[in-house]
Amino acid sequence: MIKRILIASALLFSLNVSSGQVNKAAPHPRLVIGVVIDQMRWDYLYRYQDLYSADGFKRLLSKGFSCENTFLPYVPTYTAVGHSCIYTGSVPAINGIIANDWFDEATGKNMYCTDDSTVNTVGSNSAEGKMSPRNLWVTTIGDELRLSNNFQSKVIGISLKDRASILPAGHSANAAYWYDGSAGKWITSTYYTSQLPDWVNKENDRKLPDQFMSKDWNTLLPASKYTQSTKDDEPYEGSIPGEMSPTFPHSFSSIKNKYEAFRFTPFAVTYTFDMAKAAIDNEKLGGGDVTDMLAISISSTDYIGHTFGPNSVEAEDAYLRLDRDIADFLNYLDKKLGAGNYIFFLTADHGVLQVPGFLKEHDIPSGTYNASALKAALNKMITSKYNFENAVAAVENNEVYMNHQVISDDKALVNVENDIVDYLKKEPYVANAFITEKIATSTVPEPIKQRLINGYNPRRSGEIGFYELPAYISGGGKGTTHGSWNPYDAHIPLLWYGYHIKPGKTNRETYMTDISATLAAMLKIQMPDGCVGKVIEELMN
Repeated sequence: MIKRILIASALLFSLNVSSGQVNKAAPHPRLVIGVVIDQMRWDYLYRYQDLYSADGFKRLLSKGFSCENTFLPYVPTYTAVGHSCIYTGSVPAINGIIANDWFDEATGKNMYCTDDSTVNTVGSNSAEGKMSPRNLWVTTIGDELRLSNNFQSKVIGISLKDRASILPAGHSANAAYWYDGSAGKWITSTYYTSQLPDWVNKENDRKLPDQFMSKDWNTLLPASKYTQSTKDDEPYEGSIPGEMSPTFPHSFSSIKNKYEAFRFTPFAVTYTFDMAKAAIDNEKLGGGDVTDMLAISISSTDYIGHTFGPNSVEAEDAYLRLDRDIADFLNYLDKKLGAGNYIFFLTADHGVLQVPGFLKEHDIPSGTYNASALKAALNKMITSKYNFENAVAAVENNEVYMNHQVISDDKALVNVENDIVDYLKKEPYVANAFITEKIATSTVPEPIKQRLINGYNPRRSGEIGFYELPAYISGGGKGTTHGSWNPYDAHIPLLWYGYHIKPGKTNRETYMTDISATLAAMLKIQMPDGCVGKVIEELMN
C-alpha cells in the first residue's frame, strides 16, 4: 500500500510539472528571461489589445504584474543606453554608455558603443564581430548572477543588433550572438570564443533568412481589421531598403541585399525567438542547480518603426505578429521549464515619436532639423566672429563637441561656448541650451534637469547640450526617430511574469533602473556595481 501511494504521488508530481503547474518548493527560478522590445511605446500594450491573442501580451497583463508608469531616467533615449540601463540599473553618467556612438576627442572620430579592435569576428568573414562589452564601465545583473555562485550560472545574450546582445549579457557572459546582415548568419566575437558552437552552426545551416525572404510580407489579418493605422501608402513613410513599393504586400523578390532587408521584417522576430529556443535547448539553460539568464532583444520593431512610423499598418501588423511569437515562446517555456519555474520580464529600451509629417497633417506641432547643417552653421558663426576654423568637431546626441586643437586658450573657449549656447537658444526648434558641466545650475525644469544630469558623462559627453521642443527631431521628411525626454520616447512597458510574481499592476512611477535592483532582490544576489535603482516590492509574493 505504501509503495502504491509513493508511486501515485510521484505520478501526480510528474503530471503537475508537465502540465505547467508551479512547483512551490523550488528554491530559485530555473531561468531568468529578459525580453526587450526595441522601440516599443507603452501604449502599444493597449492600442492593439483587441487584436492580440490570449496567450501573448494579454497573458502577461492578466496573469503577470505590470508597472504602468515606467520611465527612462536619462537622456538620450537610445538603444545602447536603454539596454545598458536595464541590465545594470545604472545611467550613462555612471556606466559610460552615453549613446549608440559618440565623438572621441582622442581619435577625432566617432566611437561606437561596442567597438573593440582587439577582437575578431567568429562565424563570418566580415568585420561585424569586432565587438565586445569593454566600453561598459559597470557590471550587469548577469555578471552579478555569475559572481554569486562562482560562475556556475550561464548567461547568454541574443539579438539582431550587436549592442542589444553584448551590453545586456555583460562582461562575464558565456556567450553573446548577433546577426551579420552581410552574411545572413548568427555571429559572435573572439571576446567570447574562438569558434561557434556546433548548435549555432546548425542554426545558421538552416538558412532561415533565405526561407523567410523567399515569400512576401502580407498582413496577418484582413486589411479591414487595421483600424488603428493610417492608410497604407503615406508620403511621409519610408520603405524597406531595396523595395520598389512601400505598401502591402511587401515583395522581396526584387531586393538584392535580402539579408539586410530581413531586419525590417517581422519574420526576423520569429528568427530571434527560434535562436533563443535553440540556446535554451542546446546550452541546457535552466537545467542545472543554479539560475541561468537569457537576455533577448527584438530589433525588427525598431527598424520597422523608424521607417514607417507608429501609425502605420506595418507597425500594427508587426506587433500583432510579435504577440503571437511571444505566446508561442511562453508556451515553449512552460513545456520546457514548467510554468512558474522561470522569471520572465518584458520591457523596451525606448519609445518613439509619431512621424512629424503625420502630426503636421493633423495640426499637431512638430518638425525636423538637420544636425549636419547645424554643425556647419555653428562653425560659420565662430569663424566669422573669432576666425577659428572648424572649432566645432561634432554635433552628436544633442551635444556640441569642441575642437580643442583649434581653440587651446581657455578664455577664448569660454567665450565661444557661451556664443554657441546663445545661438542655439535662438533656433526655432530648440527649447533650451546649456553648458553641460553646469547643468545642475542651469534654468532647466525638473524632471528634465535630472535626466540631463544622469545622461552627462564628463569623459564622453560634449561641452554644450540642448533639447528640442516636443515633437521636433533631427531627420528628413520620411520616417521618425527617438532620443528625447518626452513621454513618447521615455514611457515604456514593464511586465513581470512567473516565479513568485503575483498578478496585478502599479500606477506609481517606476524607472528602468529599478529592473536590475528588483531582479537582484528576487535572486538574493548583489546589485550591479553601478546600480541606482530601487526594488519594486509590489510584484513579489
